[in-house]
Amino acid sequence: MQLTMETVRTAVLAALAEDRSADDVTTRWSVPADLHVEATMIAKQPGRVSGLPAVQSVYAAIDPTVQVRPAVADGDAVVPGQPLAWISGAAHSIITGERVALNFVQRMSGIATLTSAFVAAIGARPVRLLDTRKTAPGLRAMDKYAVSCGGGTNHRLDLAAMVLLKENHLAAAGGVRPAVRRVRDGMTAEGRDLAIEVEVTTAEEVREALDCQVEWILLDNMSAEEMAAVVERRNASGSTSQLEASGTITLDTVAAVAATGVDAVSVGALTHSPAALDISLLVTRDRELN
Repeated sequence: MQLTMETVRTAVLAALAEDRSADDVTTRWSVPADLHVEATMIAKQPGRVSGLPAVQSVYAAIDPTVQVRPAVADGDAVVPGQPLAWISGAAHSIITGERVALNFVQRMSGIATLTSAFVAAIGARPVRLLDTRKTAPGLRAMDKYAVSCGGGTNHRLDLAAMVLLKENHLAAAGGVRPAVRRVRDGMTAEGRDLAIEVEVTTAEEVREALDCQVEWILLDNMSAEEMAAVVERRNASGSTSQLEASGTITLDTVAAVAATGVDAVSVGALTHSPAALDISLLVTRDRELN
């Protein structure tokens, strides 16, 4: 997924407004107004980088004279002590923007790092790692971009991107068949053509979903043995439905899930509970303006 500058700027401006960056009393009262500095953003643990465009956008919004020079690119692997970016300009501006800039790059790099660990665990198997809509409110595009930086695949950006019939939809509609029928009638009435995915938990729901020839079938909280049986059934039927495994999949279990033959594995934890990558921003040189 590619980020647009408008998307980044919108998120950054909201974060700066939340932080009241225009009224940073600590920096205004303690740091000389004419002081210029150079600072380095440094990785303090190994990981995968994401969020450098947000860092650049933070300083462009606070003070366009601040220069941000990336030392790496989003998606790169880094080691402790490795510079991510060099920042130079007015000390007031750099220090005021420090926390917001770090908040973005630490969270996004944490997502990218966790994603890359899952991708490594899947290994050479032809299985895609998918993200979900379990993202930070208002930061979905940023979160999903970070997943792509870690080697994952973006799936269903929002409610209008595709149809996903989950447990409550099926209960309200009366089951798989009537739900799919109603969706297809709705698409016809509105002149739209979207992929349909159906969440299933039982062998009977699998059979109905295959009979309906939907594009995706989500295998929710099934055991590896159950998933392998569904893969075999799908293959024997000649269906082209893609099979997505989901539900409490961890780094310890993802390889076994991928080995069942499913086409994709979705992991909500990539974006709903990533550990931030430890990154610091340190002033490395200062000088007084003439």
